[in-house]
Amino acid sequence: MSFDELKEKASALPLSPGVYIMRDKHNNVIYVGKAKKLKNRVSQYFVNTVSHSPKTRLMVSHIDHFDVIVAASEFEALVLECSLIKRYMPKYNILLKDDKGYPYLRLNMREVYPRITMVSKIADDGAAYYGPYGSRGVTQDLMEAIQLTLKLPGCKREFPRDIGKDRPCLNYHMNQCAGWCQEGKSSTEYRARMEQARQLLMGNYKSVAAEIRTQMLDAAENLEFELAASLRDRLNAVESLSQKQLVTAGTLSDTDVIGYGQTEAKACFAVLHLSGGNLLDKDYEVFPIPDDREAAVSSLLKQYYLSRGLAPKRVLLPFEIEDAQLFSLLLEQQFGRKPHLHVPQRGDNLRLVELACTNAFEEAHRVTSREEKHTATLNLLGKMLAMEQPRRIESFDISNISGTDIVASMVVFEDGKPKKKDYKRFKVEALANQDDYASMAQVVRRRFSHYKDGDAGFETAPDLLLIDGGTAHARVAVEALDQLGLRMNVFGMVKDDRHRTRALVTPEGKEIAIDSNQAVFSFIGSIQEETHRFAITFHRQLRSKRLRYSELDGIPGIGSKRKEQLLKTFKSLTAIRQATLPELERLLPKDAASAVYHHFHNGSAQDTNE
Repeated sequence: MSFDELKEKASALPLSPGVYIMRDKHNNVIYVGKAKKLKNRVSQYFVNTVSHSPKTRLMVSHIDHFDVIVAASEFEALVLECSLIKRYMPKYNILLKDDKGYPYLRLNMREVYPRITMVSKIADDGAAYYGPYGSRGVTQDLMEAIQLTLKLPGCKREFPRDIGKDRPCLNYHMNQCAGWCQEGKSSTEYRARMEQARQLLMGNYKSVAAEIRTQMLDAAENLEFELAASLRDRLNAVESLSQKQLVTAGTLSDTDVIGYGQTEAKACFAVLHLSGGNLLDKDYEVFPIPDDREAAVSSLLKQYYLSRGLAPKRVLLPFEIEDAQLFSLLLEQQFGRKPHLHVPQRGDNLRLVELACTNAFEEAHRVTSREEKHTATLNLLGKMLAMEQPRRIESFDISNISGTDIVASMVVFEDGKPKKKDYKRFKVEALANQDDYASMAQVVRRRFSHYKDGDAGFETAPDLLLIDGGTAHARVAVEALDQLGLRMNVFGMVKDDRHRTRALVTPEGKEIAIDSNQAVFSFIGSIQEETHRFAITFHRQLRSKRLRYSELDGIPGIGSKRKEQLLKTFKSLTAIRQATLPELERLLPKDAASAVYHHFHNGSAQDTNE
C-alpha cells in the first residue's frame, strides 16, 4: 500500500479499543501496539511524520500494510497485545531478551539416588519443585550451599551407574563431598541426606539441626568420635545456612522496585527484588533509548511478569504508566495475585525507587561505549541547534592582557574528540588597542581565507563554528564569513556566573539552553575550556618571551644575538642581574659587558675584581 492509502485506511478505523499489527512488504510483523481508540492512535503514524523520532520514521517507512483486531474492552486489548508480542517478537517493539522465567530447584525422591537440579519450569513428572527464586545465580548459590552443607555430590556422575568406576573427584579430597561414587557407600545414608536437603529446601532448618544433633550425641556416646566430629561440622554448617536465610533470600520477593535510567545512547529497565525489607537480587534489560520511556517501561513490565509466571505483592514504579490498573488485573487473572502498583512520592519507598534508577543508569552506562556516547551527544546537539549532526566543530577564543600580545586560538573537535593536530594559533595584527570584536573578525577572516585558498592545514571546513562570547561575537564572525562569500552554522558560547557555558546563542540573539542536558552541557563546556586553555597558553608563551627580552632592550651593544647568548649561558634574567663583571666579560666584549653590568646596578662603578 502507498503512504496515502495507509493514511486513508487509518482514518477509516473505528474509535474502538483494539490492537494494530504493522507488517512489511514480506508480510512480517514489525510492530504490535494497543490503542484505546484505534482510529486516533494508528492515524498518528501517518500524519506529521516530521515530529516522529528517527526510529519511528524508520518503522513507518517499512510499513507495507497493517491489520487491526477490535477488542471488546481495553483489558481485552491489553491481553491480546501481550499475546501477540510474545508470539511475533516484532522488530520495532522493545523486547526482553531473557524470558526464561524464574528458576526452580527440582528434587525427585522417587529415584534411588535423587539429585537436586535447577530448572526453568515446573513439569508434571512427580518430582517436587521448590521456588521460584529471584535469579539463576541465587538459585545456583542455594543449591551449592545445600550440597556443601550435607556433602552431597555436585558433579555430573550418575548413580548407581558410575559407582566404583573411577577415583573420587577433587570435591572429595577437599572435604566438600562424602565420596558417594565409591563402592561400599550406603544408598540408605545417601537418601537420608537427600531427605535432609528436602527439609532445608522447605525451610525446616530446626528439624534438620535437631536430627543431626541427636546423631552426633549418639556417636559420641558410642565412642565413635570421628563420626561425631563429622556430624558436629555438618550441624554447624546447617546452623550457618539457617542464619544466612538463603531460602528466604532466594525466594521470590514480596516487593519489586522498578528503575529506569539512560545515558546518551542506551536505556535500562531494572528490577530490584526485596523480601522483608532486604535487597535480594536484581534483573535488568538494556536497550536503545526509546521514543517514550513510559511506554517502554510499561511494555517491558508486561513481558517481564507474564513470562515469569507469577507476581509479587507490590511493585514500586519510577513514574506513572499507562494501563497500570488493567495490568494489575491481568496478573491477578493469570496468577491469582493482584499486585499493588504504586509510584511513591516520599519516604523509604521513594529512596528505593531512586536506588533502582541508579542501578539502571549504571548498567546503561557500563554498556555504552565511548563512541556511542559521542555519537549520541552530537546527534542531540544537532537537534538542539536544528542542524545535522556536527561531525567537525571549530571553536575560537581571544586572549590578551591590557591589550598586549593579543592572540587567538582555534581548537578542533572531530566526532566528539579533540583533534589536536588541527589546532591553530593566531597573533592578532595591526590593532593599536584591545578590541575583542575586531580581533575575532580578523582571526575568522584569516582562517577562512586560507580555507578558500586551499592552504594545507586549513582545507577542511567545520560543520559548526563556536565563538567564545555572546551575540555580538557570533555576529562579527558571520560578517567575516559573509565578506568571503561563506555561510556556516555559527553560535556564541554564553557563560554563567561560574564561567561555565550555559547556553549557545545565534548571531540574531536567540539563546539555546544546554544546561538542561548533562551530556551536551559537559561536551560544550569541555570545548570552551579547551579553547580558552589553548589561547591562554599561547598568550603566556608570547608574554614570557617578550618579558625575557624586554629588560635587555636598549642596552648599548646588546642586540638580538647577544641577548640569546646571555640567556643561553645564564638561563634567566635573575642570573644575568647577579652576574659579576668578569663573568660577563668572559662572554661579551668589555664595553658590552660593562653596559650590561651597570644597567642592572643602577650605573654605580663598583670594583668587581673578586
